[in-house]
Amino acid sequence: MINPSAPGWIDKFFVEQKVAKSDLSLNEVEFYIRTRATGFIFGHIVSFDVPSPISITDRLPEEISKIGMLNTLYGMYCLTKNDTDANHFIAEAVVFYDLLIPKGFNPLEKILPSSSESSKLEKIIHDRVQTNEDLFSKSFSHVITNALLFVDVLAFKKYLEKGSLPEKYFNKIEDIVISIISLSLKSKTGISVHDDLLAKLFESSVRYNKFSSSKIVTIDDLDLSYLSNDLEKFYVLDLAGISLWSDEKVENEERYFLYKLGEKLAITESFITKSIDFINDFIVKYKNQIPYFNNSNPVKNFYDHTTESVQILINRNKKRLVKELSQSKELMQLLAKSTHKELDKEEKKKIKVQLLDICKSVPSLTIFLLPGGALLLPILIKFIPQLLPSAFNENEERESE
Repeated sequence: MINPSAPGWIDKFFVEQKVAKSDLSLNEVEFYIRTRATGFIFGHIVSFDVPSPISITDRLPEEISKIGMLNTLYGMYCLTKNDTDANHFIAEAVVFYDLLIPKGFNPLEKILPSSSESSKLEKIIHDRVQTNEDLFSKSFSHVITNALLFVDVLAFKKYLEKGSLPEKYFNKIEDIVISIISLSLKSKTGISVHDDLLAKLFESSVRYNKFSSSKIVTIDDLDLSYLSNDLEKFYVLDLAGISLWSDEKVENEERYFLYKLGEKLAITESFITKSIDFINDFIVKYKNQIPYFNNSNPVKNFYDHTTESVQILINRNKKRLVKELSQSKELMQLLAKSTHKELDKEEKKKIKVQLLDICKSVPSLTIFLLPGGALLLPILIKFIPQLLPSAFNENEERESE
């Protein structure tokens, strides 16, 4: 299984994915529709458009975003260059991001010169899928993925076509997105409880602008002249559509807004209608999984999301973790005791210190060493008994008799 949290995952991706020549027959509309179906456009990925299926089960949200980002960039390369060579794509992607990212903040400068091109791209994608909020803020605000990653794909298209990137391309596209989302939220017939969360999603995703309420009053005030190709136009239309959705439908007034926007973008009515229908079907089907449509208790949301992530990490590192645990007799005794009896303050401190030492030796568990990571230790402790042999608890019961 491809593990985007470990080095070498991009090379493994291309070894496993055998791209058929028929994929080169895709046009821009087909590429966009297939990409939209994965959820990548909306920042909530539900599948990957790949020749050999890749499951999203038991993956961290960040890992899902990484795979989606790589695959969509690659799809854009194949579409634009009529070429499926993975090495050519990787080299172009690295040069593109080297041009894009200011030298003072370039992640490539932190990579050894001897690093492979795929290793460089792994580092870049890791940095690009991050939002502007930290782990805990994301969980509390329901923001898990980046809603504007597709702007990278649009910019990559520009670079591939021209060999350079238009000045301030990201600033201008983000500014248009912000204006349209702000205007669409104002045009809603009723205010939804999800609107604030949706605004937070975009606020955490913008990189080059500040997300704020636009002064634009009507669609006619929008300056959309900068949008020069269909993919850009389809994208902003769909973002407007998802921001207008509420109560499992789009009201007539909101449909009018989308048709009016589509008219200004020179998009056909049939495409607009299909866009509205797709967004409705997508949200109805995946609503329970999409963070900003689940206005649950923030503390419960944080605990549920974090517990799931920690469990994934534990299962992946089960053998290594059990081996490390078994080498500490005192820790094993304390963990066994904790399954049926409350530990005192000193015992809890010992468990914390020894578990953190173990996490240092297991790379995937270094999340517990990050600021605030110690707050996750109770979740780790909760799952440890499930990793150990049944005798782990049975023997302890005999000792307590």
